[in-house]
Amino acid sequence: MARGWIILLIGVQIIFAQTQNAEQIITQANSLYNNGRYAQAILLYRKAEERGANPVATSFNTANSLFQLNKLPEAAAAYRKAVNFSDGEFAPALANLAAVLYRIGEYPESIAAYRRALSLDPSNASAWIYLSEAYQKTGDNVGALAAIEKARQIDSTDVSLVYQQSEIHIAMEEFEAAANLIRRAYLKNSEETDFLTYLGDIHRLNKNFPASIAAYREAIAIKPRDKELLYKLADCLAEDQKPYLAIDVLNQIVQMDSNFTDASIFLGNLAFETGWLDRAENAYLLAGRHGNKEAIYGLQNIVYEYIQKKRKTEAKQTIEKIFKLYPENKELKAEFSSVLEE
Repeated sequence: MARGWIILLIGVQIIFAQTQNAEQIITQANSLYNNGRYAQAILLYRKAEERGANPVATSFNTANSLFQLNKLPEAAAAYRKAVNFSDGEFAPALANLAAVLYRIGEYPESIAAYRRALSLDPSNASAWIYLSEAYQKTGDNVGALAAIEKARQIDSTDVSLVYQQSEIHIAMEEFEAAANLIRRAYLKNSEETDFLTYLGDIHRLNKNFPASIAAYREAIAIKPRDKELLYKLADCLAEDQKPYLAIDVLNQIVQMDSNFTDASIFLGNLAFETGWLDRAENAYLLAGRHGNKEAIYGLQNIVYEYIQKKRKTEAKQTIEKIFKLYPENKELKAEFSSVLEE
């Protein structure tokens, strides 16, 4: 769900001055603001205040204009004026002040301002979210967790908040709590299949490879041609010391898309490590034909492996394939020409 980063109340809930002149000036300033002429709007807001316009409104809208001009310290000062003129009772000014303080890296002050704003308007889900982010910046994951839980209580339909809360649990190394949160969310939102992929990622971070593999397979049952998801599964299988299963998955990927050269290289590496040199060679050649520069190193390793095993015929055959694939590479020719001459 998209959220506005800064609260803008131009033309909304503004208390006009009692004098007609001040009101007319405010109207002109709002028009300038809405047309992107922020510097001119600032001049008129200040003029309106001199004519008796409500200083909360003029300070607040001046701050909004300064924010649009990316003059953040000046905007913060103007929001503080609006807060002071309202005796600390204007929640939008406090929320905007907190947002600007966050933007300039004043995280403790931002937290204090958000808390003051939320004491006036505790139903502001966005403010709870930003408060959570500010807590994370200070390393206070407990405070961040409490704030994001408040946001979820207010807006239980926003699945992005589930991910944010899970990230906080992960930062606290509470992997099981993160996984349980995602699983419960998936049961309530079965259309959000990305939950399953994320669940696999969480288990993998926790080195719980069987659980990670199970989650990825559950996701693949729904999206069987998702190459990135299959790659994650192959990577996790390799981590779990199941190279042959990983090779099967990688082979499935390259058959789907021969341009997915990372899968070809990975396939080559696993095949090489398991001594399956002919399959490794084919995988590296496929990657090389599609422009992956890492293929050359894998092919070189195969040649050296053949030489070490005194399998000169296979070594020469592989070298000839390398030369055909890289006809302009003089370093390779200098490196292997002597082998061909033997």
